[in-house]
Amino acid sequence: MPHINVAAALQICVLLSALPAQYYISQWYGTDSAQRIQITERLIIASWSSFTKSYLSLDAWADRLKLWLSKTRTCLNAGLLILHFRNWYYGEKKTKIGDNEAETHSYFAESSHVRSPKPDYIQFSVGQVIVHKRFGYSGVIVGWDVKAKAPEEWLQHKYPPVKQDLKDTPHYRILINKANGFGKSTAYIAEEEITIITGLEV
Repeated sequence: MPHINVAAALQICVLLSALPAQYYISQWYGTDSAQRIQITERLIIASWSSFTKSYLSLDAWADRLKLWLSKTRTCLNAGLLILHFRNWYYGEKKTKIGDNEAETHSYFAESSHVRSPKPDYIQFSVGQVIVHKRFGYSGVIVGWDVKAKAPEEWLQHKYPPVKQDLKDTPHYRILINKANGFGKSTAYIAEEEITIITGLEV
């Protein structure tokens, strides 16, 4: 059996479509040869005009490029949004600097990088519902730090000399349940000040 390449297959398709096309033209646009020739010429001219406007026009290619860029930009924006949400959700803080890993200087467990795996001494995880042992408000953990990461003035105000050792314990960023009427929407507190609670929706 002879091998048929793409060009030969295209030629065969064009030849086979000529007969139905001629029949269609003769049925709908008259039967005498002069009318058929005129209709065929109009059809060829209209097809060529459409082809040139679609594929041989710089404006058409510019429009295609703009459409492609807008779709690509939308996809990139969606991807970046998902990445930022993922980073915010997991609360990562490590960045790679050469061969050494170093922590960034973000405060209050608001880093945009994911830390994985979580150290064993960090008892609680992002997404768990907590209750503050002293103030009684509930909330959800949205980030954590191995030790308190905040401006020095804030740490001095929060932890007087008798509580300085708390600065070196794990800290959690809490999204406070509005139903508590606590007044603040977030808190940054030491691990020993919270306890996990189950069966409570926030």
